[in-house]
Amino acid sequence: MKRVRCPKCENYITFDETQYVDGQSLVFQCPDCGKQFAIRIGVSKLRDRQKDEHPDEKANEEGCGSIVVIENVFHYKQVIPLRMGDNVIGRHQKGNPISTPFETVDPSVDLNHCTITVSRDKRGRLKYTLKDNNSNTGTFVDNVELTPRERRIISDGTLFTIGATSIILRSAETDDASDRPERR
Repeated sequence: MKRVRCPKCENYITFDETQYVDGQSLVFQCPDCGKQFAIRIGVSKLRDRQKDEHPDEKANEEGCGSIVVIENVFHYKQVIPLRMGDNVIGRHQKGNPISTPFETVDPSVDLNHCTITVSRDKRGRLKYTLKDNNSNTGTFVDNVELTPRERRIISDGTLFTIGATSIILRSAETDDASDRPERR
């Protein structure tokens, strides 16, 4: 099954691509907004964007790391690069001005759910701080909900949950074992 996105309202339409041959044109009418649009099977102007089909968990265009949205029934796996400063994370919706949206139909993810702030510590290393943006379902780190004004420092490999969506932080920097404090 393949999905195409309506160019007007951005809703997905699913179809069985095995019923058609490469080069065949299909016309769709969006059931939500009524917009008609056409696609051609097997032809893509975005073919060079392999990272969309095979996301790289270490993707970081600005060298600030990334978040990996783990695939579940609401969405596919997505890797979203982070930038210095505030990265507001939430559900993608046309017209939503947040900086780090991801595509999902998870109703428990707010449009402006949480924020990861990327900064540098006194040693010049990247520091990641997570906070909840007063979301309806909360933000959880290690199955513990962040309190309303709490800011939690997270590191590479930290798993956090927003709604029914799990996300992993991938730091741009890998620490040496000698730099890490011993955990007990």
